[in-house]
Amino acid sequence: MVAQITSTTSQRITDSHHKHSKKYWPLDHLPPPFNQHFLFCTINLRCLDTVANHSPSSNSLFPFPPPLFLNFAVEPNRNNQGSSAKFHSMAPIKGILSLQRAALLRACGERWKLGTRSFSTQGATTAGAPQAPPPPPLPEKTHFGGLKDEDRIFTNLYGLHDPFLKGAMKRGDWYRTKDLVLKGADWIVNEMKKSGLRGRGGAGFPSGLKWSFMPKVSDGRPSYLVVNADESEPGTCKDREIMRHDPHKLLEGCLIAGVGMRATAAYIYIRGEYVNERKNLERARKEAYEAGLLGQNACGSGYDFDVHIHYGAGAYICGEETALLESLEGKQGKPRLKPPFPANAGLYGCPTTVTNVETVAVSPTILRRGPEWFASFGRKNNSGTKLFCVSGHVNKPCTVEEEMSIPLKELIETHCGGVRGGWDNLLAVIPGGSSVPLLPKHLCDDVLMDYDALKAVQSGLGTAAVIVMDKSTDIVDAIARLSYFYKHESCGQCTPCREGTGWLWMIMERLKVGNAKLEEIDMLQEVTKQIEGHTICALGDAAAWPVQGLIRHFRPELERRIRERAERELLEASA
Repeated sequence: MVAQITSTTSQRITDSHHKHSKKYWPLDHLPPPFNQHFLFCTINLRCLDTVANHSPSSNSLFPFPPPLFLNFAVEPNRNNQGSSAKFHSMAPIKGILSLQRAALLRACGERWKLGTRSFSTQGATTAGAPQAPPPPPLPEKTHFGGLKDEDRIFTNLYGLHDPFLKGAMKRGDWYRTKDLVLKGADWIVNEMKKSGLRGRGGAGFPSGLKWSFMPKVSDGRPSYLVVNADESEPGTCKDREIMRHDPHKLLEGCLIAGVGMRATAAYIYIRGEYVNERKNLERARKEAYEAGLLGQNACGSGYDFDVHIHYGAGAYICGEETALLESLEGKQGKPRLKPPFPANAGLYGCPTTVTNVETVAVSPTILRRGPEWFASFGRKNNSGTKLFCVSGHVNKPCTVEEEMSIPLKELIETHCGGVRGGWDNLLAVIPGGSSVPLLPKHLCDDVLMDYDALKAVQSGLGTAAVIVMDKSTDIVDAIARLSYFYKHESCGQCTPCREGTGWLWMIMERLKVGNAKLEEIDMLQEVTKQIEGHTICALGDAAAWPVQGLIRHFRPELERRIRERAERELLEASA
């Protein structure tokens, strides 16, 4: 966008002046708040006699004849299309002191940060002006956690207030959503990139980058947003709280994310067992349509956007994004080979983005409060707040919103009343849902709850479902139970997963009672390596990682059981 300079004089200007009466000045030289405020200033220009016949050059910041008196005004565009700047030149003025002119220009240049270029012919006068020292950098944040109530995105997580439209609007949902929509898809995606939000469904892929993969120019096919609400990971119960107690936050997020992806509709695929959550979401959707917030001309923005709700039938594998798309199309819920990726050929062969409930629900608040606000929480590359669902052997199991990178110990002791029997009674923790490797107590003492910190200790944040196990837990039996779950939920499409998960479960059942040989521990490890990374989807990895974590941290326990059983059988044989 450019600012137009129009010359209107009360007397005839020379031909050399007149042919330069219209020029354009790039707005990237103008101060940032032009689209927010009305600014007015008067600049007195007086050139020396030696440059009275100056000819404007291509690199001149003011490409118009110098001996002019300028009125400069910047007004915000009323159509939200940026700002326009106009220069109105009066008759040439003589007799302005060069020092006064230099002072005026320097003051304007410093205020607007137009650069270090001096507009004065008296270069020596301005070049030596003292410059204010830059502000010192902010100290690096070293402690995380203790999120304040005013910084919480989910303000009705426990259902203490009205979950429907009237209560949601009191809490700030649907506030000036039209303004966010009108800013356009590119602005939404760029703001999400700046926020550093990573997918909250487990993989942790940067959300803004994922949204940007959708085609910017339609080839005739519609684009879709699919929300993965098939929350079936053992230990995970965060998305259900959003759908049950804050459904309008999810619906508003669908509209915002849909606009960012240039989608025409959203499909929310909700777990079949979530009956109450489904009812609340259906009621909230009906309210939004009746209020004109969804559907034709959503929020009065001129953008048409529909939301559909689809119920699953209990298959864990449908939580995988391509299996979910297959289920939506009425087919067997089995993962697809990639490529093509959903952004190119997803639902019904159209461009599609599949994203998590929490990821979508936080997007309106990020855009309202600014990406810098969201990025101020957590460590670098681990930005924002996060819902943690803590279960197991704690005094107060709960789902809580906290800052990313909070220490695991602080999370448990502050919000859950500590480990049952005290922190020293802790045996192990599964930090991110059943599909990530467990951590023994000595690692739990200092580990931070974010993607990078948990990856460094050979685990993962996953869905942030924290499963706490105290010393009364049979750790081998617990992992054997998870092995059975993955064996039962395998779709059977890939041989390594179909056959390997069964072998894992059978060996784990024997290891529970020590009915194995020491060499079988290494054989079990080898089986997990043959499954990991050799399947179409990540269910094979999810089945292998808990077993790998058990062998890595509790191998002495496995060996102890095998030796004790062997000694017992030897005594029985000799008796």
